[in-house]
Order: sequence, then structure tokens, then C-alpha cells
Amino acid sequence: MPDPVSTASSHAPMRIRARGRSFLALVLSPEAPLPLWLEGLDYQIARSGGLFTGKPVILDLGLLNETTPGLATLLDDIRRRGVRIIGIEGGSRHWPAVAHWDWPETLDGGRPAGEVEIPEDPAVSAAGPVSGGGTLIIDQHVRSGQSIQHMQGDVIILGSVSSGAEIVAAGSIHVYGTLRGRAIAGVGGQSQSRIFASRMLAELLALDGYYAVTEDIDPAILGQAAQAALDEDRVRVLPLPA
Repeated sequence: MPDPVSTASSHAPMRIRARGRSFLALVLSPEAPLPLWLEGLDYQIARSGGLFTGKPVILDLGLLNETTPGLATLLDDIRRRGVRIIGIEGGSRHWPAVAHWDWPETLDGGRPAGEVEIPEDPAVSAAGPVSGGGTLIIDQHVRSGQSIQHMQGDVIILGSVSSGAEIVAAGSIHVYGTLRGRAIAGVGGQSQSRIFASRMLAELLALDGYYAVTEDIDPAILGQAAQAALDEDRVRVLPLPA
């Protein structure tokens, strides 16, 4: 009977496939007095729908100090509200008030993405008329925390897409304003799909499972009218013809 160890070692090592995936993390920066800040958090959670639901959140203690009243229970107070804390920055583990906290592992390499606009109501932007071919038309802005998903064709946004918002489409995505959030097109294998924006400032662009983030876009194209297309398993962002 062959030795399974020697048999396995006679073959080339199995190739391990790895793919990148980018997520937008929100940063919460509590301020004193903490009871009033928590009341404000409750208000925003009630009015912003699913902004924090399932989203990774980093807690920034930079506006607090080790003697801030209520600091000892702050992490538990936030988690009880369904907010998922994946990292803590600012402050110090050596502060007596936080010594008992269950600190998540430190995350490195994050890039600030600017202030996220918290929507004032829980409703996702209402869809406009659906034209031929299953195209979905959104005739207003898509705000932070909102997610538009359309698996029957293209999506057309007549307004802008805010940072922290997400558009998902089986076909192409057309944004007639500024695209700051995430645009995911070609879901389900439609590799010919594209993403168009009158002003391209996207946090993430994805086509048929391949993606590019802001750093992958030529700085000369950022803020300009541009399109994203798939070219041999790579998302390329090109200026639109004048």
C-alpha cells in the first residue's frame, strides 16, 4: 500500500487561489458627554435604516480621554445597539477604564474616505419607471447606507451616489452625477457590462467579480467623466470621449 505522505509529496503543490475584496468600514468618533452621544446614536440608527447593519465599524477614541465619564461601558453600550466593532483606534489600552475591554485585533492599512452622510430616513431611494430591457431608473441621489440591487438589467442613476452607498446590477451602471460609493456591475457573468459616471470618484468598481479601488484609478481621471470596463480580468478606468 503506497505511503500517502510520499505520494502527495511527489506531486507539485496545489495552487492556492486568493482574490482581494474591499470593504468600506465606518468610523464612529464618540464625544463627551457620552450619554448624550449615545442618545444621538440611537436617533441616527432609528432614522438611517440599515446603515450600521452588518457593516464593519471602527471605534475612534481620539475625542475622549481616560477620565471621560461613561467610558468604561462605552464598548458594550455600542455593541448592544447592534453595531459591529472590528477595530479600535485612538486612546490607549492602558487607560484603567478600558483595561477590561475585549479589544479587537489592530487593523492596519486603512485609508480615510471622508465623512459619510447619514441618511435621514430608512427608505431606500424609490425606483422610477422601468424601461425596455429591464432597466431601472433612479431619479434622485443615492445616499450613504443605501443599497440599490437590480438583477434584471442596467441601473441608471440621474443623481449622485454618496460615499458609503452601493449600486449592484446584473447589467451596466450609469451615474449622471458623481459616483463616490461602490458600483458592482455585471453580476452573474455579464463581463461586457460597464460602469459610467459623469464624475468618477468611486470607492470600489467591480465587474463580473473583478474589482478596482480608488488607488487603482489614474489620478488624472479621478473627478472626470469616465467609464470602467473589463479587459482580460482587469478593471480598466478610462476617460469618456469629450
